[in-house]
Amino acid sequence: MPSPEIPQPHAVLGRNVRTTWTYTLGSIVFILVVLDALLLNFAVESFNAAPDAVAWLSILFLLAAVAAQVRYAWFLRAGLGGGLPAAGWTLALLVPAGAVWVLGLFLPPGALVCTIPLWLAVCLLACLLPNRARVAVLGAGLASALLFSVLYWMIHGLAVLVPDYPGMSLLVVYAAGMPLMLLSTLWFWRVVLELDRSRLLGAELAVAQERLRFAADLHDIQGHHLQVIALKSELAERLLPVNPEAALENIRETRLIAKQALEETRTLVSGYRETSLENELENAREVLTAAGAGCELQLGAIPADPAAHKALAMTVREATTNILRHSDATAAAITLAAAPGADGSPGATLLTISNNGVQSPASGNGTGLLGLRERLEALGGTLETTSDNGRFELQARVPAAQLPGNQAPQ
Repeated sequence: MPSPEIPQPHAVLGRNVRTTWTYTLGSIVFILVVLDALLLNFAVESFNAAPDAVAWLSILFLLAAVAAQVRYAWFLRAGLGGGLPAAGWTLALLVPAGAVWVLGLFLPPGALVCTIPLWLAVCLLACLLPNRARVAVLGAGLASALLFSVLYWMIHGLAVLVPDYPGMSLLVVYAAGMPLMLLSTLWFWRVVLELDRSRLLGAELAVAQERLRFAADLHDIQGHHLQVIALKSELAERLLPVNPEAALENIRETRLIAKQALEETRTLVSGYRETSLENELENAREVLTAAGAGCELQLGAIPADPAAHKALAMTVREATTNILRHSDATAAAITLAAAPGADGSPGATLLTISNNGVQSPASGNGTGLLGLRERLEALGGTLETTSDNGRFELQARVPAAQLPGNQAPQ
């Protein structure tokens, strides 16, 4: 369970992200332990030179400071400016280091390194603060080292120096560079978190896009079939008093269409539905004719590319549904033809569907046409609609590069 004391960047981290954090934390802890081990070596040497209570206490508080620093490093997972943990943890970090700072004033010359535990604690603390507060805390840490030098001179009358022990100069250099190391390491950790967040958002976006695609396909199927069912049911109702046989035929066709809609819906859910452009063109002519809109069908090149084939078939279905739903057309025309390019080669395949019915204001900008437009644009094509003097026309264009087509019979 994540600690409630600090804000967590993610509720769930990926395995690779957790591994990265383990490596990052291990690196920080390793550097802290190495630096504190050098400090502990100085404390032991001071004890050997003068085994008094001050040397004993400096060793004990230094061990406590090391333990607090290693534990506090876990809170860095919150990232730069992630916020401080509970006040008790911050006190546990600063109090032992401050005690070492005070005891160092009474150790032999060279005790300047006794300011390093407090400096390391300040560096860890600063990482979790906002930018301005971080600069102020680091400045206070530097000021504490200068104050130590002044107080040591006032007490002993001597300048405080770095002890002439192996590795002490290197310790001071690494301690001075500790803020840069911590800030750059946590900046890298934040980059990893942002990349992981982008990965999760990308996965969620892919799911959302697939849901939209499924919704568009389901709209195409159900909207078309339900419109045809409504039309044939209305015809059957009108014919029942005067021509029962024709009414019965329409009822039978309604049952078959409902069955077909159910099968296509099941197939769509399974992800195996294939839409036939030829069948959609023939169905469109039959349905429009039955609705009283004489339909003229002119076929040219039928695309062989599956994606373009399906997109144009969906266009025919949506346009037919819109004519039935939004117009009182008495004449319609569907034309599929190849448009030549500038050099005489096929430049695109055009699907044109027109009718003389008066369209409703929303018919040219509905969600169905919007989905078709996006589908065609993904293939490099376009979808355009025009309305003039009661005549509505829809034109879908797909580039020839997508259409290694063949010729359909007239």
